[in-house]
Amino acid sequence: MKSQYDLSNYPLWTALVTPFDAQDQVDFDTLTTLVRQQEHAGNGILLLGSTGEGLALTLPEQQAIVEFVCNLTPNVPLMVAVGGINLQEQLAWVEFCNQHPIHAYLLGSPLYAKPGVIGQTQWFDALLNATDLPCMLYNVPGRSAVEVSPQVLKNLAHHDNLWALKEASGDISKFEQFREAAPELAIYSGDDGLIPYFAQAGAKGLVSVAANAWPEQTAEFVRRALAGTYPNLFTTWTQAVNSLFSVANPIPVKVLMHQQGTLATPNLRPPLTHLELQCNAAIERANDTILSWN
Repeated sequence: MKSQYDLSNYPLWTALVTPFDAQDQVDFDTLTTLVRQQEHAGNGILLLGSTGEGLALTLPEQQAIVEFVCNLTPNVPLMVAVGGINLQEQLAWVEFCNQHPIHAYLLGSPLYAKPGVIGQTQWFDALLNATDLPCMLYNVPGRSAVEVSPQVLKNLAHHDNLWALKEASGDISKFEQFREAAPELAIYSGDDGLIPYFAQAGAKGLVSVAANAWPEQTAEFVRRALAGTYPNLFTTWTQAVNSLFSVANPIPVKVLMHQQGTLATPNLRPPLTHLELQCNAAIERANDTILSWN
């Protein structure tokens, strides 16, 4: 099943948070609101990534979220995260998602095991073979404990559905290595604060945490950054988004969205907790600043 969308028309993908109610169950009413907000802003939606606490959810919860959002039939593309350490479980997850109207996958590198080039190649090769949909590989050594090697991209170049890479190492030089290894691959920044710099280096867009709280403002900032018509707001933007990463993501953004009235609770799944954020002043200042752009 091929994607019905031209994904190059979506420079911003929002790594959607998973809302919980007071009983710590998935809040599907609020999830509807979040999807509609992103749809209104024209942003692609990523489900069950690290911002969505995908690995902290049970398999039935993951499946229910995918089915629920698909049944909302948003008029923007849906990408689903694939991540973990057990390859057979990930292949089964892809097979489940293949039966639903999604449009792309985010393929995370295997966690904890720290495989080398051969192991990474085999992992991604198996996942790419499991679907016809466009796939974005995810380099996030801060979470997976292993960097995707540029050689892995060369090894996988024969896959027609290898569409993009989410680069979240925080290293511009790494971005350049990936561009050299796979010139045709679309590379997206995985760091909100670095999109102005990645845009100058040839990035195609951003997979964003900030767009949860500021969907329209983030979309406009990304468009201007990619077009080279951005205002002189680099420092302002960086200061604002840095407040969302003062403790582990997605703690600050969920606290902010609760303050905004978007989330019924700021609850997260253990081992994360909103109690880690002991001062809200920085996110409150950031919110005032970004919303003033309207």
